[in-house]
Amino acid sequence: MKPLNPILLSGREVLPLVEGGKGVAVSNGESSGAWAAAGGVGTFSGVNADSFDADGRPIPQTYYGKTRRERHGELVAYGIRGGITQARIAHELAGGEGRIHVNVLWEMGGAETVLQGVLEGAKGLIHGVTCGAGMPYRVAQIAAEHGVYYYPIVSSARAFRALWKRAYHRFAEYLGGVVYEDPWLAGGHNGLSNAEDPREPQSPYPRVRELRELMKEIGIPNVPIIMAGGVWYLREWEHWLDDPEVAPVAFQFGTRPLLTKESPISDAWKERLRTLKPGDVYLHRFSPTGFYSSAVNNDFLQELRGRSDRQIAYTTEPVGDHEVALPIGARGRPVYVTAHDFERAQGWIADGHTEAMKTPDSTLIFVDPAAAKQIHIDQIDCMGCLSACQFSNWAANEKGTTGRRADPRSFCIQKTLQNIAHGSDVEHELMFAGHNAYRFAEDPFYSNGFVPTVRQLVERIRTGD
Repeated sequence: MKPLNPILLSGREVLPLVEGGKGVAVSNGESSGAWAAAGGVGTFSGVNADSFDADGRPIPQTYYGKTRRERHGELVAYGIRGGITQARIAHELAGGEGRIHVNVLWEMGGAETVLQGVLEGAKGLIHGVTCGAGMPYRVAQIAAEHGVYYYPIVSSARAFRALWKRAYHRFAEYLGGVVYEDPWLAGGHNGLSNAEDPREPQSPYPRVRELRELMKEIGIPNVPIIMAGGVWYLREWEHWLDDPEVAPVAFQFGTRPLLTKESPISDAWKERLRTLKPGDVYLHRFSPTGFYSSAVNNDFLQELRGRSDRQIAYTTEPVGDHEVALPIGARGRPVYVTAHDFERAQGWIADGHTEAMKTPDSTLIFVDPAAAKQIHIDQIDCMGCLSACQFSNWAANEKGTTGRRADPRSFCIQKTLQNIAHGSDVEHELMFAGHNAYRFAEDPFYSNGFVPTVRQLVERIRTGD
């Protein structure tokens, strides 16, 4: 393995190793501070981060507002307080080494307000902002106003060109790097376009080379590209380090740091990672964001798949083949379906999936009564964690709605990510992971139940393994 030469990120030379910022409370001040202390770039999640009481216990994010808009205000306040808390922890643990970044999702509810509040409340403690999930045009100006660097997360040169032309060219001096997140290999939400087939992954190298060509064309040839998604053994990417077609380059690790002593996820989650096999991470489209996302194919995802599988089209009046009346709801009001779909529906009802729920696409899904009740509760309890949510139909606009029917094929992402981050059963919550997570079971570094510290993991990565 070639020596890892330092790279300039956020105003300092550091190892070209970046901790990926993950979800709700999954990369935090402890994990990111340790990564920075080991000489790299630590990234804590600024998405509804935890804050603590006087005894060091996480403060539950309980909502008291009677309306979604009131609960949204509470969510933003929790987010700012938690982000500041995690920044302080990370800064202290880093001991002046490495760099500390905060990761935010542009499509999260109140993204700009949360980011502004965290950067103001943790002034001097955060060196960079990574931001994806959408087209974060405004992140450049916000970062520049606070004197920190920004790192947009993109999945194509085309996306970065749009960001550059619209906004980033005005704040080029604060562009610390561009994160290329592979849409087929990365965990969490992925940036697949409508023109790309989720079943036909493309090699990252030509896509990153195209991104570098664009960066040369617009006059920023030396801004680092950070390769994210699918990176496990660095020796598999060694040829990228001094390749003039893509370098300078750094590498982001999101999944591997999950299995470290500093990782805040539960022991059950860590042990589940050791059992994964190739294909156990599933690229799905059930997310209320509308994006594809990658997560472990557990009971949670299988239940969502079951909802969509038990789905038929309907009309409110007899039209064409939709001529068979199907009574639904407490009052038994009829909708009209085909004869074939009527038979399918009767079979699902006989199996206990007696509740028919309407979707925005003029279809019905069939679920059992307990599932229907929970879906309704979760939709009612919405706190606006996204700028626009397909599951609850919340939108951060004057009307507070997307204008579409709430979609029962999806789920409350805030609820499940908070649950799994704080110890709930990993089989019944959304468990994000990159597609290489199966390598925990194959990598001898993790044999005999070994759980490394972050520093031990960084040293291992530096060897190429």
